[in-house]
Amino acid sequence: MITLEDYIVLATLLFMIGLYGVIVRTNLLMLFFATEIMLNSVNIALVAISNYYEDLTGQMFAFFIIAIAASEVAIGLGLLILWYKRHGNIDLNTLKSMKG
Repeated sequence: MITLEDYIVLATLLFMIGLYGVIVRTNLLMLFFATEIMLNSVNIALVAISNYYEDLTGQMFAFFIIAIAASEVAIGLGLLILWYKRHGNIDLNTLKSMKG
């Protein structure tokens, strides 16, 4: 039987993996992936807690987080494509030397 603690441990591990990806990565695409892993880990925790307490509030919050994550990906990928067309790479180190 899978308990609430198992889901919380899974969500914590996924969040830590995503946090490590955000801190370490210099590629913008990998940074977006790491952010998505973090958002999905929060969704897992919200849905598990919501199911445990038999309340739909956590599941509604998870739905809104999914909608926000989808818009973040759409806008982020659009900016990423524009950045790649102008500079030829998507490395974060090139963002440090922005020229107006």
